[in-house]
Amino acid sequence: MARTGGRPRQIESADIVRAGRELGLRNLSMNAVAARLGVSSTALYRHVDGRWGLERLVGESLLAELDLRDAPGDGPVPHLLSTALQLRAFLLRHPGLTRYVQTLFPRGEGGRRLLATAAESLVRRGYSTEAGIVLSAAVASVAIGYAATEEAQFERVEGLDAQRQDVEEALRSDTRLGEAQRALPTIDADEYVRLWLGAAIRGFVEAAPPGRPVDEIRAALRAAGEGQ
Repeated sequence: MARTGGRPRQIESADIVRAGRELGLRNLSMNAVAARLGVSSTALYRHVDGRWGLERLVGESLLAELDLRDAPGDGPVPHLLSTALQLRAFLLRHPGLTRYVQTLFPRGEGGRRLLATAAESLVRRGYSTEAGIVLSAAVASVAIGYAATEEAQFERVEGLDAQRQDVEEALRSDTRLGEAQRALPTIDADEYVRLWLGAAIRGFVEAAPPGRPVDEIRAALRAAGEGQ
């Protein structure tokens, strides 16, 4: 609880980060952090510029811990797939971080470091820095999208299995979809994401191979979208 008398408690940015991480980004708010630290929310404004600043302080401290492994012998497709899967796994271990990076990225040093690292890894594979940024961002956006869907399901885990079973039973009994549904293989979430991320990344690299300038990548993507 906030103190009601005497000298106000002195806090530092490190205290806000610690309290914010204990709460988690999903439950983060100025009032919640202030209550955990035993200060008024006004005291936080000496260190952060409102909710956006608070999110950035805590979110960037988490992103600073993401160390993407890079196997030098991997070509662009396996490298990008590995990077995307590492990103997805890290986001799912930190509830609320997916929404943080999905809303705006990069917001601070942690995000800029990750983007620079991702681009540099592609430069070593024959890309320009600009193309490396574009391709890394495209792959990350897909990985983040999968993580966001999974996190939304985790947030509503109560009753989810029963609801999923009802949906599957309705599909199997549907005269239009039932036969095809029964013929589909059963795969877990990890395999599903790996398969479709791999397919997406192969398409990205086909449009953006090593050495292709950004303007040519844009033209190739536009032509593909127009069916040319």
